[in-house]
Amino acid sequence: MNYRHAFHAGSFADVFKHAVLCRILHYLREKPAAFRVIDTHAGAGIYDLTSAEANRGGEWHDGVERLLAAIAAGKLPDNVVTLLAPYLDVIGALNVPGKLTAYPGSPALTRAWLRADDRLIACELEPHAAIALSRHLRADSRIKVIEIDGWTALQAYVPPPERRGLVLVDPPFEENADFHRLSHMLGLAHRKWATGIYALWYPIKGRGEADDLAKRLRRSGIAKILRAELLVSPVSDPTRLNGSGLILINPPWTLEAELAALLPVLSRLLERQPQGGGYTLDWLSGEAAGQTKPKPKAKTK
Repeated sequence: MNYRHAFHAGSFADVFKHAVLCRILHYLREKPAAFRVIDTHAGAGIYDLTSAEANRGGEWHDGVERLLAAIAAGKLPDNVVTLLAPYLDVIGALNVPGKLTAYPGSPALTRAWLRADDRLIACELEPHAAIALSRHLRADSRIKVIEIDGWTALQAYVPPPERRGLVLVDPPFEENADFHRLSHMLGLAHRKWATGIYALWYPIKGRGEADDLAKRLRRSGIAKILRAELLVSPVSDPTRLNGSGLILINPPWTLEAELAALLPVLSRLLERQPQGGGYTLDWLSGEAAGQTKPKPKAKTK
């Protein structure tokens, strides 16, 4: 599949991925030591929701717009709104109240939560996106924008000088081999920096590729692998994006409980048809492996 950021900005997959990203950033900020974020496939940084690309499929209407409408109507539990606050605050800062025209990608979300000594390396190879990324993040000494292949960057910039940080891997999945590349390159990076936090995003059209990825990761020898998946429709139609997943290596100790609160609510809110959503939250490796059961179907009210 071809998952270009500009066409899917603000989609259900972005809501899920970016809400989790902001929870990790919130955790990293709680300790005084500086951290670094390495964003291997950064995209353009900020997206115009009025553009032709964003409106070709209009995915943001069923993603971030639906989320904001539910919050405005008081339909989400208070604890979930609190967990989403770091994500929502950045969206609010980019838009005038009551009008959604811009959406922050992962580099813009990260920039919002960097402190003076924290750093971001934002990598993007596609020329137009790289130019836009440099424009959106210019004049910030904490950020380095590099026009480089994300898979190369994953090896070149790990480990970082700081002992703490996050590697976000969010490739466009333009090639069938990207699922295998994801697990292989993770293994190489983890051997160089075993204590870092890694967040790896992947699309779910059918179960085959996602389940094979999980099997390879179980055999990898990497400890502390948490899997979180959000489905918005059954996987019976492999021609469309039915969900997305995150592989989380060394996740913050708070994150499993936060995801347990977020995933049921997001799956109900963002599903394409009644009872069509679902989620999975389980450990692929580590002391907790097998203790958290997959949730193939989220309960609906």
